[in-house]
Amino acid sequence: MKASDNKPGVQDPASATDLTGGASIEKVRDILFGVQMRDYDKRFARLEERLVKDTNDLKDDVRKRLASLEQYVKQEVAALGDRLTAEQGERVEAAKDLGEQLRETAKAFEKKTAALDDQSARAQRDLRQQLLDQQQRLTDEIQQKHQELLATLGRESGELRDEKADRAALASLLSNQFHLPTEGV
Repeated sequence: MKASDNKPGVQDPASATDLTGGASIEKVRDILFGVQMRDYDKRFARLEERLVKDTNDLKDDVRKRLASLEQYVKQEVAALGDRLTAEQGERVEAAKDLGEQLRETAKAFEKKTAALDDQSARAQRDLRQQLLDQQQRLTDEIQQKHQELLATLGRESGELRDEKADRAALASLLSNQFHLPTEGV
């Protein structure tokens, strides 16, 4: 250890030379490159400020756009939810209307079926009655024709009896005509 190391406030002459030499190099450097370095420092500072400003602006813009996008997505989701709710309500109403129409159609069908059953039963009754009436007329007509035929047959039979020749008279007439004389032969 050096004696100067132990004393406060006393510097080593070699280190003082280093400081002075370093300072002088800084001065030379400052003289040679000082203006350019300060210019570069200013430019870097401005560039850094601009970069920070642009970064902050970009962050703000991204935040605003994300907020806007988030708001838009929320609005679209809400609108879709509303549309889905409205569509579901419309479908429920349509299903109710369809159910009501089906019930009304079923009632109308039942009424039509009942009316057709009644109409069919009436038509069958009318047809049976017509058949009975037709049968009665035909029976009456057959009986009338039978009576007429019997009367005609009786009349014709009576006329034939009146007009017919008596058997005995006919036999004698025929025997006289075909009777040959057998005595002279």
